[in-house]
Amino acid sequence: MDAIHQYFKPELRRPQVVVAFEGWNDACDAASGAATYLLGHFDAAEPFAVLEPEQFFDFQEQRPIVSIDDGGTRSLSWPSTRFYAVALPDRDRDLVVVVGHEPHLRWKTFSRRIAQFLADQGSEDALLMGAFIGQVAHTLPVPIIGVATDPADVQRLGLMTSRYEGPTGIIGVMLEAFREEGIPALSLWAATPHYLAANPNPKAMLALVEQSASVLGLGVDTSELRQVTTEFSQRVDEAMETSGDFADYVERLEQEGQPAMGMDASDSDSLVSEIEDFLREQG
Repeated sequence: MDAIHQYFKPELRRPQVVVAFEGWNDACDAASGAATYLLGHFDAAEPFAVLEPEQFFDFQEQRPIVSIDDGGTRSLSWPSTRFYAVALPDRDRDLVVVVGHEPHLRWKTFSRRIAQFLADQGSEDALLMGAFIGQVAHTLPVPIIGVATDPADVQRLGLMTSRYEGPTGIIGVMLEAFREEGIPALSLWAATPHYLAANPNPKAMLALVEQSASVLGLGVDTSELRQVTTEFSQRVDEAMETSGDFADYVERLEQEGQPAMGMDASDSDSLVSEIEDFLREQG
């Protein structure tokens, strides 16, 4: 049985693809939050296809969720990968947004099946979103790093490049699957401050939404997300005002100015706990 269950076949015109997964690639919910914001902006409520989880998830690691509606009906929600079709009549290309959870098992099969399915829908290029925890300051613009199947695309877009080598997540594997399928792909990575790692980061979400919209040539109203970002930044600034050590640490990060994926934050552990406690109390 095919792992992908397609409810209906949308009429799509050479769709551009946006992909984001919760999990290791999704520091501070930045990537999944950005994709969810795009779905809300385009009123994409129901998926046209889902990738069933049975082959790819360990349900002892990520259990299904039981919920009860107002009428008392009990239902199960399983981890899944969902495909949403977005018709864009004002443009000559439509959009497919793919969201889900990073799988536990059979990553090659998982990634190749998704890339193949998207190719069958007529997709000619893909944009993937991710986020990592880095040694960056929340007071500076969010660094966006690009990785692409064709490195020239990163240079053409003026994105920061990465020299990172080491463990990767499903976004890295998906990039390779798109390469194998002959679909040019670009991944955008937002760097999020390590001292805010326990909190969703709307500023990083906003940066990914805006950069993705720019790459894809989309018009997206980000005013709502901008308001949430402003409120979040104000809360973090309030925490900084209560601690001279925190302010000094952020100032050092501002001077360094470059994101680092393999950072040693051992000297800031107490600051992280202090900031988390403050934001929890304010939330």
